Amino acid sequence: MKPKKIKTTDLVVIAFLIAIEIVLTRFVSIETPMFRIGFGFLPLAFVGILYGPVWGGICGAVGDVMGMFIFPKFSYFPGFTLTAFLTGAVYGAVLHNKPVTWKRTFLSALIVCGILNLILDTYWIYIMYGQALLAMLPGRLMRTAVMVPLQTFLIRFMWDRCSFVFKKVRGV
Repeated sequence: MKPKKIKTTDLVVIAFLIAIEIVLTRFVSIETPMFRIGFGFLPLAFVGILYGPVWGGICGAVGDVMGMFIFPKFSYFPGFTLTAFLTGAVYGAVLHNKPVTWKRTFLSALIVCGILNLILDTYWIYIMYGQALLAMLPGRLMRTAVMVPLQTFLIRFMWDRCSFVFKKVRGV
């Protein structure tokens, strides 16, 4: 089975969404050394929905690396790039070529926030800063409790309002 060829317009859409992800993550977020609450997940979710888990993962990793080198706020750590890759891949695996329903968006948000952000990112912070895991947990649990419903709502809401633009650009 041959991989599907990607068109120039698709690369432009992906690059545009990576740029939006960088801006939303670096400038439209509340950030502390222990957690970040932002909207950079939306472009990643859109790439996952439109192009699948591989492109979603690539977009997440590229956006993380470019954002870190262009607008550094903390020291670079490759674990967060892995989390960003897995985040885009999860959105693609759960939402690509499937109806974007409340149930699917909730499942993707739960996996991303509950497993990747809560467990993996907490571990990366522990490795970087040596913070006590149990001391970080309450704040990170509260972040997860806020982000799961927020991501669920915003992904579904924004996709319902924006999907026609992406379908028109892609000629679908």
